Amino acid sequence: MTEHHPVIQADSALRILFTPEQIQERVGEMGLELARDYDGKRPLFVAVLKGACMFQCDLARATPIDLELDFLAVCSYVGTQSDHKVHLIMDLRSDIRGRHVVLCEGVVDSGSSVSFILDLLKSRGAASIKVATLLDKAPCRKIPVPVDYKGWTIGAEFVIGYGMDAGERYRNLPFVGVLEEA
Repeated sequence: MTEHHPVIQADSALRILFTPEQIQERVGEMGLELARDYDGKRPLFVAVLKGACMFQCDLARATPIDLELDFLAVCSYVGTQSDHKVHLIMDLRSDIRGRHVVLCEGVVDSGSSVSFILDLLKSRGAASIKVATLLDKAPCRKIPVPVDYKGWTIGAEFVIGYGMDAGERYRNLPFVGVLEEA
């Protein structure tokens, strides 16, 4: 499926993987799963910025229990390529000791970033940590990491939209797609 969108470059085509409606439906289902699993626990949803910002907000709205939000940022990409060296560039504001943490990721790819973040959160004494991701690029995994809640498993394609970018562009697209050169 190809669609023209005003923010897409004229020399590029877009293949839509998941429409806004599909995303809303799947995130809604995930929110209900989380509400069942965390009933009475008041979890902390931690978004990995910037790619998971839209996913975390929609997931929080779809999870009808008392919860909190926090954010952290790591860097492991240069352009569209991962350099596999993860750096913390923005830390949490919350003390997570004894808290139930749901790590929200837009895409779990090689596993490097998630592994780094899980180690960091474990060292700070979280009661439990689960990973929720919209997209699981399981074929690209270099480091095994748990994915407890996922929207979909995809292949190795580089995805944009719904918070995910290419060179800081396309995060505002309401769908997830693959940008292809025309």
